[in-house]
Amino acid sequence: MPGHAKRIEIGLNAAIVAMVDRNPAILRIPGPDNKITDALPYGVFDPLKHRTMDAGLRELVEAQTKLRPGYVEQLYTFGDRGRHRVQGDETPHVVSVGYLALTRIHKEKKLQLAGTSAGWKNWYQFLPWEDWRSGRPLLLDEVIISALLEWANDPERNKHAVRGLDAMARVRIAFGLEGSEWDDELVLDRYELVYSAGLVDEAVNDGRIKSTNLDPPLGSAMLHDHRRILATAIARLRAKLKYRPVIFELMPESFTLTDLQQTVESIFGRGVHKQNFRRQVEHAGLVELTGASQRSTGGRPAALFRFRHAVLQERPAPGLRVGRS
Repeated sequence: MPGHAKRIEIGLNAAIVAMVDRNPAILRIPGPDNKITDALPYGVFDPLKHRTMDAGLRELVEAQTKLRPGYVEQLYTFGDRGRHRVQGDETPHVVSVGYLALTRIHKEKKLQLAGTSAGWKNWYQFLPWEDWRSGRPLLLDEVIISALLEWANDPERNKHAVRGLDAMARVRIAFGLEGSEWDDELVLDRYELVYSAGLVDEAVNDGRIKSTNLDPPLGSAMLHDHRRILATAIARLRAKLKYRPVIFELMPESFTLTDLQQTVESIFGRGVHKQNFRRQVEHAGLVELTGASQRSTGGRPAALFRFRHAVLQERPAPGLRVGRS
């Protein structure tokens, strides 16, 4: 096959999530230059070396971060070339396969992984509009909504409908406007809109616009489509928690119900009703007492629980359909 233009490479990208200081953190590695300081662990799938793509991903992650991921699932395949192609680019077309991985880290571990350039970073530093734990983020009303409405009302800037929806309908649904509710799972839809409207630095790096004209920027930029992959991972995890007990992949072996609630709240980016949450956890049979307790400063000891593995044999979808606080 002459030249490079028709070649295809399969890239593997890992969104690895852990809880750090009560926040959901993503494992990041340095970007290739000073402009882009954050990237997901990534590399090229080698069919001669890697038995499967999953095995290849695990090998690449361990080589770059010295971390062996636990729970891993394939997210999505990203095949768009135009998002970060520069003029005259004749390098192979990279088809990126994104993965979600969950792991536990011990409290004593540092944000930086020893002996590597990899480290943990709060995922809301990349997508700050998704964190509602302290209320509706100010930047939604101060920056994002008005800019999106201006973009949606300009037919020259938004020429393509998505699934039959015009730009204004997409903004209304994704951002909960005009009577629509904010949907926790529309993380990728919201990121795609701020990207399309030229509100994030990736749109500048991809050559779509010259500048966002925003200072400070809307979250930390990532290499290529890595923030898009992260948005997909967050959406998948938020959805998955509702029908699979994957939250316990992020919990220590024993924990209090308060610890569990705070972890759930951090993933969804919003508060949940304490009594309703505890009632649902107990009714679902997701946890069992360990017989031990944890004494917190100034309070009475809190009972310690562990995940009740037998629930996996009892019914097909033991998740947490938690309501808002």
